Amino acid sequence: MRDASSHSDPHASPHTDSHAKPHANPERRAAAAKGLGRIGRPEHAGALVEAADDPVPAVRAAAALGLGRLGRPAVPAAGGSVLPGLMHDMDPWVRRRASVAAIRLKLTGPTIRDAFVNLLDDPDHHLRINALDGLNALGVTGDVAALARLLGDPEGAVWGRAWKLLYRFRDDPAVRAEVIRTAREGEGAARAQVLEMLPRHCTERLLDSLLTGLRDPSPQVRYAVARRLLDLKSHSVRDALVEALRTERDPEAAGLLLSGLGWHGERRVTDLAVRWLGDPRAGRDAATALGHLGTGTAGEHLRRALTDRALPATTRGAAAVEVGRAGRWDAVWLLLPLLDDPGAEVRAGAVDGLGALVHDGLRFWERRPVAEALTAHLASDRDDTWRICNALDGLDEALPALRHLADEAASDEVRGAARKLLDAAGAG
Repeated sequence: MRDASSHSDPHASPHTDSHAKPHANPERRAAAAKGLGRIGRPEHAGALVEAADDPVPAVRAAAALGLGRLGRPAVPAAGGSVLPGLMHDMDPWVRRRASVAAIRLKLTGPTIRDAFVNLLDDPDHHLRINALDGLNALGVTGDVAALARLLGDPEGAVWGRAWKLLYRFRDDPAVRAEVIRTAREGEGAARAQVLEMLPRHCTERLLDSLLTGLRDPSPQVRYAVARRLLDLKSHSVRDALVEALRTERDPEAAGLLLSGLGWHGERRVTDLAVRWLGDPRAGRDAATALGHLGTGTAGEHLRRALTDRALPATTRGAAAVEVGRAGRWDAVWLLLPLLDDPGAEVRAGAVDGLGALVHDGLRFWERRPVAEALTAHLASDRDDTWRICNALDGLDEALPALRHLADEAASDEVRGAARKLLDAAGAG
């Protein structure tokens, strides 16, 4: 049976149990209701209204489906009197069918609006989607606070619709106030979503709450807060970000802080970056941060990271890229052995690092060893062919080996890459 709330709804159909015919086969009753909806005659609306009060959920769901299929004007008042009650039904499938039917019939009025608002907190995410679609069709926000909470919904189809509805009514004072309140005081994913989506010019207005947000229990919030604060050049904000990095335990948030502070040349992150080199997720960002710092101390840490096999391959690969970008006297000789490293990420980093050295200009005694090593790596067809191709671009010492590969390589991709390089050099 439906729950008490659906029977107590003043708009529900007042049919008695005698109309439900409980002695008949429920499957046949459900099939009959679906069939009436497909036939599509206005006189069938009354039978579907009667079926909407059936004790069997499948029959009630079929009745809602049928009413939606009949459409307007076949269901002038019947849908508006019955479907709101079915949208409060205890069975989720009935609620689904009823909410879809209400949207299809373009029902309006406060009872329909309230039924959709009630579904915003439904445990079934399909119903939350239907509720948002229904409110959007009605052209109302319904419950602004509930919409803001849905920004933290785990289902992208839900929070995306909630955000679109809030954006549609962004000039409504109640919507603006709730969005700002959520940015300042919201919890978890909802606050993080708002902080990601608000225009950047709102940052100063939210500054006090953002600074306290660096200590929020939710890693998502700390990440979103840090993204906004990293755009500011204030010394006090920079101090707060460095302190946040000292206490951060989440790899994603730490990686963002390392990247941002390293990019800005904040030397206080040197030791903190070294602490994160061993993390599988934040290690890459830690190495990149050391590279951006460009100090002698940071460079030594990167050199040690290249040969430390206890570190994740992603960290060592990022360190290889940064060593190449730094272009110090020993960079070529540190990177060439890594082309044979067992870790694919390390080999890729070595190729990119050598490519950076080629682009910036190798010393004349480095050109031939690099050309030979990279063309041999290309011939092995072991890794990303086009990454190696990019690294070789402009290295004339590689042209003889490339001519051979263009004719003799077993791989079509390698032959194509070699010919592209030859064409670019005008030496085809």
